[in-house]
Amino acid sequence: MKAIVLDTDDQFRVGEVAEPVPGPGEVAIRVAYAGVQYGDVLVRAGHFPIPRPFVPGFEAAGQIVAVGAGVDQARIGEQVAGLIGGGGFGEIVIAPAILAIGAAQVDPRTAAGFGWVTPTAYDLINTIARVRPGDTVLIHAAAGGVGSMAGQFAAVAGAERIVGVVGNADQVDYARRFGYHEVLVREDFPDAVGDETFDAILDPIGGRTRLASLARLAAHGRIVVYGNIATFEPVTVSTNDLLMQGQSLMTYNSNLASQTHPKRLADSAARAMALVADGSVRIDITAEYDLSDVETAIASLAGGATRGRSIVRVG
Repeated sequence: MKAIVLDTDDQFRVGEVAEPVPGPGEVAIRVAYAGVQYGDVLVRAGHFPIPRPFVPGFEAAGQIVAVGAGVDQARIGEQVAGLIGGGGFGEIVIAPAILAIGAAQVDPRTAAGFGWVTPTAYDLINTIARVRPGDTVLIHAAAGGVGSMAGQFAAVAGAERIVGVVGNADQVDYARRFGYHEVLVREDFPDAVGDETFDAILDPIGGRTRLASLARLAAHGRIVVYGNIATFEPVTVSTNDLLMQGQSLMTYNSNLASQTHPKRLADSAARAMALVADGSVRIDITAEYDLSDVETAIASLAGGATRGRSIVRVG
């Protein structure tokens, strides 16, 4: 079958690879579209110790064409969004059956854009930060895939005020479309919020931004860390200071959740998919690439040029 292969020389190439076969508890998906996400950037940069050659792509949408042992044969033909550990930029990909999320109520492009970012955003707001009616919420990287969904999920959860922070001024108007009451540029944070504090803060940035965010937590506030876009340098936090204000610093790792508690992740993904299907939230696909243009798609995401979601046409 045809696939994009990341080779040992760090180059992406269109090549022919063996078609994978589902094992126990797995399904094979004929891929129509694949999503582009930050895991692709990290693999390309060598941050994940994945043997090469490797077929990247961690999000795939299409039709189940085969199932492994222990999986209901009736799932063959089902339209799904697959949360996978690679292989999405190929014509056939294997997914854990439990993480092949039913997507019959949305089109295949939207299902590809759903990917990991939508259940991640759902869990950040509802499961980890536990945003409640009347809460104030601050979300960094508000114009990105997770940020554009998290603002909407916060609104659905009843947040009273939702502030987004974006990387540059060109992203402000875009982010405002997704439930934000105010959008700031990162270089103006935290000065632009003055003395305002927030009940929940989502931070994938790290470094100085993380420290500034901690200083803007309200009493009993929750900050959720789910990435390190700016720097991998660790940030030191005093648990004594957090304790005095009843504050919490939590982390979220959806890839780990897929391995340790896949049923919980699948349940969150199903709830998120239902909100997409009924129009409560929307996935904004801003760019569609051919399979041969995967490197361009990943470079755009790495460089901060991507807004919302990018997808790759595979089938």
